[in-house]
Amino acid sequence: MDLGIYGGEASTPNIDTLARSGVMFTRYYTSPLCAPSRAMLLTGVDNHRTGVATIPEVLPREHVGQPGYTMSLEPGVMTVAARLQSQGYRTLMTGKWHLGSDEGELPSDHGFDRSFALDASGADNWGDKSYMPYYRDAPWYEDGQPAALPEDFYSSEFIVDQMIDYLSEAQASKPFFAFLGFQAVHIPVQAPAEITAHYRETYAGGWQELRQSRWQKAKALELIPAAAPLAPLPEGMRRWEDLSDEDKEVYAARMAVNAAMLEAMDLHVGRLVEHLKATGDYDNTVFLVTSDNGPEPTRGDNDWRLKLWMRLHGYHLGVDGIGEEGSWGFIGPEFAMAAASPGNLFKFHGAEGGIHVPMIMSGPNLPENIRQDALVQVTDIAPTFLEMAGVESEPADAVAMTGRSLMPLLTGETEAVYGPDDPVAIEVSGNSALIRGRYKITRNQRPWGDAEWRLYDLEKDPGEVNDLAAERPELMASMLAAYDAYSSEVGVLDVPEGYDSHAIITRKTQMRQLRTYWWVPALLLFFLIAACWGGVRFIKRARRPGP
Repeated sequence: MDLGIYGGEASTPNIDTLARSGVMFTRYYTSPLCAPSRAMLLTGVDNHRTGVATIPEVLPREHVGQPGYTMSLEPGVMTVAARLQSQGYRTLMTGKWHLGSDEGELPSDHGFDRSFALDASGADNWGDKSYMPYYRDAPWYEDGQPAALPEDFYSSEFIVDQMIDYLSEAQASKPFFAFLGFQAVHIPVQAPAEITAHYRETYAGGWQELRQSRWQKAKALELIPAAAPLAPLPEGMRRWEDLSDEDKEVYAARMAVNAAMLEAMDLHVGRLVEHLKATGDYDNTVFLVTSDNGPEPTRGDNDWRLKLWMRLHGYHLGVDGIGEEGSWGFIGPEFAMAAASPGNLFKFHGAEGGIHVPMIMSGPNLPENIRQDALVQVTDIAPTFLEMAGVESEPADAVAMTGRSLMPLLTGETEAVYGPDDPVAIEVSGNSALIRGRYKITRNQRPWGDAEWRLYDLEKDPGEVNDLAAERPELMASMLAAYDAYSSEVGVLDVPEGYDSHAIITRKTQMRQLRTYWWVPALLLFFLIAACWGGVRFIKRARRPGP
């Protein structure tokens, strides 16, 4: 519900206008993590068949190098850009990639004529620097070569500026496919101070108040039934009233930056729209706006190692200058839970809050001002675009798309793409979901889940409050069998016993830091040995008999 058209607090007039001139989807599903979602979005293929079953940061050692888990697009997996490029389209990309940066893995190797891409899970939004100790730097590439950012960089502005530059190049007579991977609202949340000021009082009531407010608004907008229950905050989450006044101020300010980052992105989306209107391309352009996963729960203030890294790299967590250069902003699990309202949980998880996200499609020959409640998923986007472009056949050596074109739905030929007996499944790092008709089974891993399967009636209970597994054992067994069939078909690997993505990324970060800064402990060890040696010599001298 972050976007204004879905009831959020952020001002997103340009995106809202696209929604009102097109189709606003209310049952669109993605994956719980960014790179698998992007792989599916760009290829129309299930994430396990793309090679990007999860993200490298949380990949357990047991899965390294296994088919579907190579962490880059595998042979035969074609992007929509590559397919359209062969049909005479200009293919352009700016922003986040995170699908591999080794030889043959960048956008220029996967059908994009021009690209300015970040191959990392995120980066600073004000400068050319890493945002977390897992990365040594911010790996930006232009057309396959390492690239530097301009001095006046702000991520949303730059991503649009660079795309406008690419669109303004020669061959304007050709049709184009353009992909913009914004960093909003990935950590660190950062935004211009003048926009953040719009929201400084908006979130002063805290996360419980916001979660209740969005739940009520969702009912008023008829996004959920009037009787739909709301899941409580999970055990281990803090109550707003237990925070100090100082912590309340800084957390409310972080959420203000989150809203401001969305508004800033929307402002620059508006600049792109105006450019296309000025060039005469607007009326022949289809727009798609969506998110790759639910809200980000990561905290930056509860790990001394991360705080030490921030201090060494010029970051602060304070309220002064929040969201500006040098500020490391985040909303944390409690505000992420509120942002996911009326859903349950958030990014990383197969719960509604992790995979049920907004999606807007607008353009020529599409319905106007329509709310579409049919179930659709991220792999459906690529085949839809290809059908719009008149691309009818797949190359013989390509991995077959698993998604379905939404054109019959968009043209009114059908009321649904997936029937009541058609399963729609997703799995990323053991966080799993399968939806069939009105029912859903889901399994959420640590640290906020317990790896147990549960069954919900989404029609009555979209907030996943009442587990029906014990009440409906036959239905549960049938849904689990459907998931097992999906898992076997696409090549899902089970995560190790006790898997915890937070623990995995912490361990991998420590190892990477050790490889990068090995000389620091080596130097400390040298001085320690030297000090011990000197101490031993001193003691020996002190014990010698006098002359």
